[in-house]
Amino acid sequence: MTTLPARAERRCHNAVNPLHSCIFFSPDLGAEMGRIGIEDPSAAYFATRAAAFGPVGAGAVTATFHNFNPELVARHVPAVWETASPDTVLGARLRAADTTLRRLLGEEAVASDAMAAAARLALRATEACTPHARPLYAAHADLPVPEEPHLAFWHAATLLREHRGDAHLAALLAADLDPLESLVSHTATGKGMAIRWILSSRGWRRADWEAACERLRERGLLEAGEQPVLTEAGTALRAEIEEATDRMDVAPYAHLGADGVERLTELARGFLRTATAAGAFPASATGRG
Repeated sequence: MTTLPARAERRCHNAVNPLHSCIFFSPDLGAEMGRIGIEDPSAAYFATRAAAFGPVGAGAVTATFHNFNPELVARHVPAVWETASPDTVLGARLRAADTTLRRLLGEEAVASDAMAAAARLALRATEACTPHARPLYAAHADLPVPEEPHLAFWHAATLLREHRGDAHLAALLAADLDPLESLVSHTATGKGMAIRWILSSRGWRRADWEAACERLRERGLLEAGEQPVLTEAGTALRAEIEEATDRMDVAPYAHLGADGVERLTELARGFLRTATAAGAFPASATGRG
């Protein structure tokens, strides 16, 4: 039982998560990965998020990343580990996080009492994260916490993001949505990724997209038409998925308490405003489906 205000955990996640995910759209990550020999954007993404597992194969990445075409994953994994070891990738990722946050937030914010407070609060929240059935979270939880506050905050944001993300995949599985159906239905909410971005970044073909749309129409979840639009039943299902995700992800925020969650949300939103003004986030990239 939690005494948090309704959806406080979701609001906090929505403020903190972009400060983790911004590095995936940062030129600093591409530069760091290029220096260790990984230049393909898809290979860099798979390596960057999967490195905490060690040198895993395509199956583990396909399973835990969920919404990528397995053919795209197999094109780069496990071959990417022949170019750079997971430890080398993790070092490059942390350097990219450091450079990105310093560039987007400024040196004053990075060294501020507000950043130190945000790091303490976010790390405290992670104390209540649980590893069972959360493979991406559990792998990252084994990594050491960086000493510098802005990197400690980024590390904690990563843990909170993967903890919620693993729960979200469980909710999608319970809703009987396959990877591409998850993406289609999320896009149909108006809050998901653009279709062109999905096809280019996730490795799916247009025919795959249309087939997923047709399956959702047959279930009564999607309206007829060229653009994906949810039916009443589809809207209700997506709402149920988000509510289920909230329930499975509430523990870290309940541990932090209402005042702590409010303060962390406030601090993260302040950083987020600064990062957004600096052009950190492309409009076409949101969420995991």
